[in-house]
Amino acid sequence: MRRLLPRFARRRRHPIDDDVPRADRFGFLDLLTEATSDIGTRPGRLSMTVAGTVLGIAALVATIGFSQTATDQIARQFDAASATQIVVTPAKTSSQGGTSVATARLPWDAPERVERLAGVEAAALSTKVDLGTGTISAVSVDDPSAPTIVSPALFAASAGVLDMVGGHLVTGRSFDDGHDRRGDRVALLGASAAAKLGVDRVDTQPSIFIDGVAYAVIGIFDGVDTAGELLDAAVVPNGAARRDFGVRAPGDLRARIAVGAGPQLRDQVPLTLSPDAPETIVVGAPPGTSELSTGVQSDVGFVFVLLGVVVLLAGGLGIANVTMMSVMERVTEIGLRRALGATRKQIAGQFVIESIVIGTLGGLIGSSLGVFAVVGVSVAQQWTPVLDPLVAVGGALLGAVVGLVAGGIPARRAARIEPVDALRGS
Repeated sequence: MRRLLPRFARRRRHPIDDDVPRADRFGFLDLLTEATSDIGTRPGRLSMTVAGTVLGIAALVATIGFSQTATDQIARQFDAASATQIVVTPAKTSSQGGTSVATARLPWDAPERVERLAGVEAAALSTKVDLGTGTISAVSVDDPSAPTIVSPALFAASAGVLDMVGGHLVTGRSFDDGHDRRGDRVALLGASAAAKLGVDRVDTQPSIFIDGVAYAVIGIFDGVDTAGELLDAAVVPNGAARRDFGVRAPGDLRARIAVGAGPQLRDQVPLTLSPDAPETIVVGAPPGTSELSTGVQSDVGFVFVLLGVVVLLAGGLGIANVTMMSVMERVTEIGLRRALGATRKQIAGQFVIESIVIGTLGGLIGSSLGVFAVVGVSVAQQWTPVLDPLVAVGGALLGAVVGLVAGGIPARRAARIEPVDALRGS
């Protein structure tokens, strides 16, 4: 304890002039040295103290990193779809009844017109058909004893619609331009619609009955990238829909385009389809991320952040507990320091800095582990890791804040210890 005497000798007087005070020799570096000298003497206790903060910071950094990486992956996929597809619809206006009414019609030869434009690779029409009270079933006569099954929707489309929405055939084939021109009564079934109707193969030439009219099922498709409503629908050629169900105009046009051709096609397509009134044609990209995926991602991120906060609180309580134990074990030392001239502020500062150092150490280790976790998982999944650098830096600083808060109460208790009581108790 000999080294403590000159450091804590506060306001020592000049031997000649007793009225001239000398500067305090116990500076910040001395305080930092005293605060950190005891940290490494008990490595086992230090490891257990730092572990809680490490887990909490690592969980928070990893959670934010995974959330940012997942968001970037979803955005990339939908951006790719938006960059290579456009959807063309007639402009609509609201009627007195509140329903939307189209102010124009797309021509039936719209795919052929649009495909002549530079940048358009393929195009197809699709229209939702309103059957009214009609239904779609796999039998021609309703059986009152059979359970009620929700009827699939009905869509009319031109050849190549599956290519436009990214669907693939599970079995069978798709209809072509010949089926469309002749008005052949053939149909494609989405996977969900086929399961409802009990159709799982087409080699037996199954038929479905659309509003009582028999249509031969020639193919079953699945895995669409856009227009997911087609999976629970029957799709028939435009020619058959016009003849049997009175479809008078297409609903929309979907086109696959070259990357970067969107801006010019947004101006050219309306002039191509409606030269006299191009303002009645609307060209847009397919919808982005669904509300469901956004909601699920938000909920999962909230749960992980909440778990990280709980673990971080546990780490803070661990730091506070160990700091309090250190104060109780060092009562005699604190009393001796006070007797040698240490002030309450210096004693409190010693234990606060000790807690901050422990918290910062845990924050640095935890932040590093969180970054490594994000990078490791991203590499394993062949993703592009995305993490804001401020998150990693903030994780380390958050550890210091946890240490500061956790060491506040033990530091105040240590500062209130009187030298006489401490030395008498020893």
